[in-house]
Amino acid sequence: MPARESRTRDRSHDPDPLESSARAMAETFVDNEPAIRLNGAELVPDVSGALWWPGRQTLVVADLHLEKGSSYTRHNLPPYDSRATLERLQAVIDRRRPDHVICLGDSFHDRRAADRLAEDERARVQALAARVAWTWIAGNHDPAPPADWGGSVEPDLSVGPLVFRHAAAPDRPGAGEVSGHYHPKTRVRVRGKGVAARCFVADGRRLILPAFGAYTGGLSVLDPAISRLFPKAFTAHLIGRRAVYPYPRHALVG
Repeated sequence: MPARESRTRDRSHDPDPLESSARAMAETFVDNEPAIRLNGAELVPDVSGALWWPGRQTLVVADLHLEKGSSYTRHNLPPYDSRATLERLQAVIDRRRPDHVICLGDSFHDRRAADRLAEDERARVQALAARVAWTWIAGNHDPAPPADWGGSVEPDLSVGPLVFRHAAAPDRPGAGEVSGHYHPKTRVRVRGKGVAARCFVADGRRLILPAFGAYTGGLSVLDPAISRLFPKAFTAHLIGRRAVYPYPRHALVG
């Protein structure tokens, strides 16, 4: 009896449920892409989870958590996350062609993560950092990324009207703050069903990026740890299959 042929459905052309049910319009557009206006800067949330600042040719990513998989070998977590994360990072760098890349901390999952990276993955990081101006923002998991991998290491970085740091600082003025750390995600109701997605969160003064790493979990934007940082109205920009869609706070269900 002939073996049954395996058939995998191609979902690349399926309708994006987030697109068909988006309840909010983008604040502004840059080169026909929906953008977020933050303290006077116009920023494009990329479908990869990166943030693109076309006015400064700067690409921003948060929470790569390289080698998270290898840190959980006792729990049988496949240690292939770094390769997947770096492939996605290289793809968005090739597509956007930035002059500057900013990594918002927790680029490495722990203090020994860099030592566990495979040689070819280590070479890829060094090659990417050599292509452009590269800034590693120190995070709580990686207070001192490897200095010999290229780029500079900073506790935070101010560029024009924006300040980049690992975690939002509620005790400091929030105007123009861009951060990561919380791995924001949320859920919306689509045709009677909940749809969950990673998201950017912004209110015009403060912006939190989703985690870029392959094995990173997420925290609901409605959790007090995140929502307290946005005491007034905010918008969650949900990452769909082909684009990023803005939803107002009142449309979120989790």
